[in-house]
Amino acid sequence: MSCRDDFDAGSTSPVVCDEETALLSSSPRVKDKKKPTPLPKVQLSILMMVQLIEPVASQSIYPFINQLVWELDITGGDEKKVGYYAGLIESLFFATQAITVLQWSRVSDRIGRKPVLLIGVFGLTLSMLCFGLSRTFWTLVLSRCITGALNGNIGVMKSMMGELTDSTNMAQGFSLMPIAWSLGVTLGPTIGGLLARPQDNFPRLFGGPFWAAYPYFLPCAAAAMCSAITFVCILLFLKETLPRRSSNPAKSKSANAHHIPAAANSDSDYLPPDPASILILTPTSCSDDPVALRSLLIPSILIPVFNYGTIATFEIAMMALIPLFLSTPIPLGGLGFSPSAIGLTMAIFGIINGPMQALFLAPLVDRFGAKRMFEVGVASYIPIFGLFPFISLVAKWQGISALVWVLVVTQLSLAVFQDMAFSCILMFVTASAPNRRSLGATNGLAQTTGSISRTLGPAMSTSMFAYSIQHNLLGGYAVYVILVMLAALALVLASRLDEEAIKQE
Repeated sequence: MSCRDDFDAGSTSPVVCDEETALLSSSPRVKDKKKPTPLPKVQLSILMMVQLIEPVASQSIYPFINQLVWELDITGGDEKKVGYYAGLIESLFFATQAITVLQWSRVSDRIGRKPVLLIGVFGLTLSMLCFGLSRTFWTLVLSRCITGALNGNIGVMKSMMGELTDSTNMAQGFSLMPIAWSLGVTLGPTIGGLLARPQDNFPRLFGGPFWAAYPYFLPCAAAAMCSAITFVCILLFLKETLPRRSSNPAKSKSANAHHIPAAANSDSDYLPPDPASILILTPTSCSDDPVALRSLLIPSILIPVFNYGTIATFEIAMMALIPLFLSTPIPLGGLGFSPSAIGLTMAIFGIINGPMQALFLAPLVDRFGAKRMFEVGVASYIPIFGLFPFISLVAKWQGISALVWVLVVTQLSLAVFQDMAFSCILMFVTASAPNRRSLGATNGLAQTTGSISRTLGPAMSTSMFAYSIQHNLLGGYAVYVILVMLAALALVLASRLDEEAIKQE
């Protein structure tokens, strides 16, 4: 089913709509050439701050979480069980988020995006302070649960990005999200690695008994400070993007029939709509009310949602395995790095990823299409996971040699393509929304799926890592073989995406 304008140039006819219509539809075109709409820089800058603090907060614990679990004696002295508990703690944020994110996204469709973002950022600040002051397993658990329960930011940010961009600048807008994320991926582990145990690294500044009792509070406090600054910026400067309901239904339909960027409204070169027109974000439902949840459970929405969940599983498995692999002693199949070395190594990914996303994502999507680039991103997980055993074998043979570093940098460089896959699949999710006031629920459904995947991902991957080592399955490398096979199967699901959904009339 579809929503289209049944008129010729110069005439107007009623708009025929239904709930299965995608959010992207035809709209006024520019003569001769599609002219990109300028991006709203201030609003996107604040949105990118929200995107930035998510990985800063979540990944700042990665360099020291394994050491923290060991020091708190959570494993009862068994070093081989560290991976089980570290993966569980990492997963709790996503487990609680999976329960609440869809509801927060639906709330944002009704009360607005800004209030939900403020609640989420406040929860992030509170939870990071609590995590830094935790000295037992259960307080660590509670801290991570607070973050997930109050945090609906991920889904709401994607909804706002869809509302702030149109089809002429969508790839450019969505490419900013992995840039901010990669910067956070760089800063988070760096903060966690360099500021952990400050009483050892900076004894003159942090020699007091407090820092000895809470050796991991400083990186958590630094992440909380970033969140607090973002909270103030949202409160003072971020504008609401959710369209207001109109008390006049006829006026609402007319106003929403074709959403034209502000820059275009004054452009005399715009022509009336026709089937060859450019594509921009438009609400296509005859009502501006959010649709029922069951109306979202259709193939055109579920296929992008499931693809998002698939790459979310691989991404979080990769991000959980890398610090565990780096911290595990060489004889057990890792590289035996210290927390500071782990933080700097993980920062390499952010240093490589940001410029690559900024320079190449939009041109590659324009050249090859969002579907093809998504498939390349999914396929990149095959060599990413496949390199782990080779790096381990080289380290056992040569120690931490130049070849080991070449392989590590190669592995992290390949991860650039998986980040491009996230930007591409978000375009499909945004395009599948029935109308503008259901964009939050659609993104919330995708984020719920992603949160469930991210809940299972760390626990699954780190547990398989520990189990493979404990039982010497395939030389301790069985976890990587399984993940490579799953990544190959994920290409089948990726092939089901319909690129015409982004281009439909």
